[in-house]
Amino acid sequence: MELLIIALAGIVFGAGAGFVLHKIFSAKRLEEARTEAEQVLETARKEAQAQKKEIVLQGQDEIYQQKKEMEQEFKERENVIKKQEGRLQQKEERLENKQERITEKESELVDWEKRLSKQERELEEKEQEVEHVMSEQERVLQEISGLTVEEAKRRLLEDIESRTRHEAARMIRQIEMEAKETADRKAKEILSTAIQRYSGEYISEQSVSAVTLPSDEMKGRIIGREGRNIRSLEAATGVDLIIDDTPETVILSAYSPLRREKAKQVLERLISDGRIHPARIEDIVKKVDKEMEVKLREMGEQATFDVGVHGINPELVRLLGHLQYRTSFSQNVLHHSLEVAFLCGVMAAELQIDVKKAKRAGLLHDIGKAVDHEVEGPHATIGADLVKKYGESKDIIHAIAAHHEDVQPKSILAVLVQAADSLSGARPGARKELLENYVKRLEELENVATDFSGVAKAYAIQAGRELRVMIDCDRVDEDQTYLLCKDIATAVEDKMTYPGQIKVTCIREKRAVQYAK
Repeated sequence: MELLIIALAGIVFGAGAGFVLHKIFSAKRLEEARTEAEQVLETARKEAQAQKKEIVLQGQDEIYQQKKEMEQEFKERENVIKKQEGRLQQKEERLENKQERITEKESELVDWEKRLSKQERELEEKEQEVEHVMSEQERVLQEISGLTVEEAKRRLLEDIESRTRHEAARMIRQIEMEAKETADRKAKEILSTAIQRYSGEYISEQSVSAVTLPSDEMKGRIIGREGRNIRSLEAATGVDLIIDDTPETVILSAYSPLRREKAKQVLERLISDGRIHPARIEDIVKKVDKEMEVKLREMGEQATFDVGVHGINPELVRLLGHLQYRTSFSQNVLHHSLEVAFLCGVMAAELQIDVKKAKRAGLLHDIGKAVDHEVEGPHATIGADLVKKYGESKDIIHAIAAHHEDVQPKSILAVLVQAADSLSGARPGARKELLENYVKRLEELENVATDFSGVAKAYAIQAGRELRVMIDCDRVDEDQTYLLCKDIATAVEDKMTYPGQIKVTCIREKRAVQYAK
């Protein structure tokens, strides 16, 4: 117990001693911190005073420098002002000189006005004298000629009108010749480019087709008992079968290439099958009809693909395929349409217009021929109605309707289709013409020219591509020859139908011939 008390007392004494020591050390640290803070404040105060002095010195230097710069600037401005004052003074002196010269000119103008007034009075007096002399001369002329003033004016105007007409004809001829030379040269370049870039085939369609037989015995089977097989074939296909002495051959005759093609396929299948009787013939004809429809559509699609034209109505594509089996003057119409489309595209590219639209119009321009045997009217009008029905644009419709001038062409596209159609139809070997019609056309061409007064003779040459007209030089002068040539060309355009163009050349010549004996 005593030990416990002693221990407690020791603890209490140690704690008191520790507290006293801690307080002593805290007071000592506080005093040291206060001393250090005073030293820091004193140092900061000295540094602030030094910085203040430095800032004041810098401000004084800047003020001095600015003052110096302002003085320099003031001197420069003063010099500029002095120079401007000098220039102003010089301008004032020049203005004073100008004012003096203006005053002198005003005085001169006053003198001119006086002289002009005097001259005007003199002119008025002279005009009166001239009028008096002219009236006296008119009176004398009327007495000498026996004509009144109105009659003299009328004769003078008639003479002037006659001379003016000749001058106008001469000027018209010169202007048109210059314009034609330029236009012809450009047109020839475009047409020759189009022709050179297209190489078409020479197409010649016939009205008969031949089918080869394995043997002559097959002819009897085709004819059938009492001719029933051949009658069924002709009735179902609309084609005449010609079976003659030609060995192992049957001739199919029809003006429609489509019917001939169908009949040829029917007959070939019957021969390969071996069963030939009316019922079998009807079955084969139906199958061939269906297959031909598919083939026609494929031909139309191939044509649009070859030309590069898309988005055409499927019904129009089918009708394009029908053109493969239509001919015009023995020229295949589908091949002709492809030629026209290509030529239209080439010329459109040269003229920098829409090439795709030109090709589209060229490809569809003869679409009316696919149904013209079923619908009344010209094929151009029928074709225009067809493409309008199936949603083609107004430009395409007009180009198709105008390509044979059933309507007047009103667009470049319509004229392009006309030109391409003529090129395709007029190229060598494209079309045939019977000798009778050829001679008749040449005679008609010559008669158109000889109907004009002043024409001595007319000759159609170059297969009707050129008309040479001999002019009576005693009845027609040089200027009238030009006008007469133009009238003959217009009459040929109005009265005749022909592919391409016809050159009209009028020749006026006067010869003097003498013989020395």
